[in-house]
Amino acid sequence: MDDQSQVYTLDDALTFMGFGKFQGLALVCSGLAWFGDSMEIMILSFVGTAVGSQWRLSSSEESIITTVVFAGMLVGAYSWGLISDNYGRRKSMLGGAMVISVTGLLSALSPNYTSLVILRGVTGTGLGCGQVFFSWFLEFVPPSNRGMWMTIFATFGTLGSVSEAALAWIVMPRLNWRWLLALSTVPSCILLILTSFMPESPRYLLTKGRITDAHNILENIALFNRASLPSGSLISDRTTKLGEEFATSEETPLLTSTTNKTTELKSGCSSFLMLFSPRLFRTTILLWILYFGNAFIYYGIVLLTSSLSSTQSKCNSSTLLSENVRDANLYLDLFITGLAELPGLLLAAIIVDRVGRKPSMIIMNALLCIFLLPLFTHQSNILTTALLAGARMCCTGNYTITNIFSPEIYPTSMRSTGAGITYGMGRIGAMICPLVAVGLVTSCHKTAAIILLEAVIFVSVVSILLIPFETKGKELTDTIDGVSTSKQVSVVG
Repeated sequence: MDDQSQVYTLDDALTFMGFGKFQGLALVCSGLAWFGDSMEIMILSFVGTAVGSQWRLSSSEESIITTVVFAGMLVGAYSWGLISDNYGRRKSMLGGAMVISVTGLLSALSPNYTSLVILRGVTGTGLGCGQVFFSWFLEFVPPSNRGMWMTIFATFGTLGSVSEAALAWIVMPRLNWRWLLALSTVPSCILLILTSFMPESPRYLLTKGRITDAHNILENIALFNRASLPSGSLISDRTTKLGEEFATSEETPLLTSTTNKTTELKSGCSSFLMLFSPRLFRTTILLWILYFGNAFIYYGIVLLTSSLSSTQSKCNSSTLLSENVRDANLYLDLFITGLAELPGLLLAAIIVDRVGRKPSMIIMNALLCIFLLPLFTHQSNILTTALLAGARMCCTGNYTITNIFSPEIYPTSMRSTGAGITYGMGRIGAMICPLVAVGLVTSCHKTAAIILLEAVIFVSVVSILLIPFETKGKELTDTIDGVSTSKQVSVVG
């Protein structure tokens, strides 16, 4: 065994090896999950009205088809997060991919409305596992350029939305909604196969005291990358003093952690309750507000795009996206609008590791506010479309940075639970926004809708400023403990 006086952490090993072939493969695998999830969400823009027309459903019955998916995502985000933190990332990812694949295909065979609603709700619970894939990939990326690679990861989501619009453009006029549902599950089916060959997160294994298993996985990654591990012995984490909790140095970990033990979660409730511990209570509430606001703003902009960029001179509820689905131009509109997100992701990738997570989110929100301000007055159709495209670009970049920031804050022992629940809070914002925005738009109160979005942006910025952590360049931590403990470390060499 190597000299135990020379030790290294997981982040030391990842930095030493660099971003190699294994991380590239992990990016494709986890990105495919994000890709498939975005397709399943975008499909809601097409299926509801098509099913309603075929089965003669009321507008409220059509809306339920969408609502149950978001409700399922809320439940799934919490459930898969608990499974991930207690039983492993890999088991959770396999379970989520299997649920989406099976229920997605069965949805295409639904004999009636009730079975379709139930199956789409269960599919939504599978989609809630997307945040676990995000956390899993995050735990393999070196700290120095983690923000850039996580932004590239988020690009898969935009590509999924664009691909679904293109697929609907091809399938719906020629076939029907059943074929669209079935073909949209292809990424999840491929993902199920790929995930079967991917390893468990070594960071998760460290929190469970399985240091030898974590070391073996790192050795395999180094071999696959044709690199080597640092000399010495792997330790679970560094010892950090309690007073360093809010330190701004990039060399200090994010939260106080211990080195002689890992926090074993005895039940699902324990990791949830840890979100409200004195150390994390304020941050958890602020992240919930931030995620709620991000989702509310994003779907609000999508709704405004379908209304304010309309070529009709009068305010009419028929300009809403859900009423326009029969028009072939809808597919092209959604395709182009989705492409507008790519510049936002590029900007996020450029600034997130340079200026930090919190400053980047504030910059994105400021630009978003600027793009929306001219819409208080009447603008030409071309300028309106350009302003809304810019707003969606900034909103997507901001959402992406938030998705990076949240799992970085929480320690490994509760990362999937914490990030999953915050992501679920965003689903609540997504469910509420259409109810509020539709009422404003159909009443021709578009200015009021923009004022509401600006107000939500302001609240989001305040939440960002009040969060006490900045995660730029910092090591991910494995556990949280309120008191200092022995400096003895567990090692493997």
